[in-house]
Amino acid sequence: MQKMITNKRKRWTRLVVLGMIAGLTFGCQGKKSDKDYVDPDQTEISFSREQENKLREQAQSFFGSISDLPKETISSEKVELGKRLFFDKRLSKDENISCNSCHSLTNFGVDNLPLSPGDTKEVGNRNSPTVLYSSLHTMQFWDGRAQDVEEQAGGPILNPVEHNIPSEEFLEERLRGIEVYQAMFKEVYPDSVQPITFATITDAIGAFERQLNPMSRYDEWVDGDDKAMTTEEKIGLRAFIDNACITCHTGPAFGGIMLQKFGIHGNYWEHTMSEVIDKGMFDLNNDEAYKYVFKTPGLRNIEMTHPYFHDGSVEDLSEAIRIMGELQVGKTISDEDVKSIETFLKALTADIDEEYRTVDWDDNI
Repeated sequence: MQKMITNKRKRWTRLVVLGMIAGLTFGCQGKKSDKDYVDPDQTEISFSREQENKLREQAQSFFGSISDLPKETISSEKVELGKRLFFDKRLSKDENISCNSCHSLTNFGVDNLPLSPGDTKEVGNRNSPTVLYSSLHTMQFWDGRAQDVEEQAGGPILNPVEHNIPSEEFLEERLRGIEVYQAMFKEVYPDSVQPITFATITDAIGAFERQLNPMSRYDEWVDGDDKAMTTEEKIGLRAFIDNACITCHTGPAFGGIMLQKFGIHGNYWEHTMSEVIDKGMFDLNNDEAYKYVFKTPGLRNIEMTHPYFHDGSVEDLSEAIRIMGELQVGKTISDEDVKSIETFLKALTADIDEEYRTVDWDDNI
């Protein structure tokens, strides 16, 4: 663990420093005039063609579209195997929970609990984020300790408070005794002397999770459909940009690409009323520079993935927006802009295809 921290320290430090610099830069910008939004010759709020094009260009630059993502070549057999593993409670010691228990795919990839119960019913110490769009993040977990979804998949499985599997070998032996997995792993990993290993288990789960990136109405709009978002949502996007939310929430997932101190302009727990003060990455390395530093969460499906922050301490989205303004940007976001930003964020809501939400266990004995 310490070796991994050392190898990543320079990259993390650069991300944190860049985030803080960006915060100072964007935090000094004021909100643009309503003339940017309103056509004075009309009685209703509207966008001119020039304004629409300008906003779309900015959105494309800051966030892009799901349609811009490179297409990964992953076999349908590997995706199906990963899906079965994702839903299989045998990936927990006492077979009480699966990946889907905390990251419910019928509920936008979350359980809507501040903290989630594990295999023994003991709860964890950090909120379970949505698994939807997680493959778009450049790091995983709230402290960024895993590089990708494949590495992340192994963490909860071996965590005694989560899936509680005693060892990699324990899970390997369990799955090697299941006939359907013998056949599926052999098909997906034909060149392996022993196809069922901890590495192939997490690799298959990651392959499945990489399919969970649905198109939202925002994506349709940025791809050119003017009617995919309402005028109010476009105004909200403009407010999102002008209020410096883009300091941290950029990229295709609207976040998930950098580490940042939670509470640049104050103690976060005084605003979130958190019962426990989590020191973030400091718990990994005891380095004061990383105290209260967390991965910036992605905002896609934020409407549906409450409660918010690393400890699930805030239930209301508008309150979370206000807190972000105070703590991260150092400004009080107006009531009008809070409402407007929340309106825009709802345009990021998108659900996955039905085929990914459930699994047929008839032949899995």
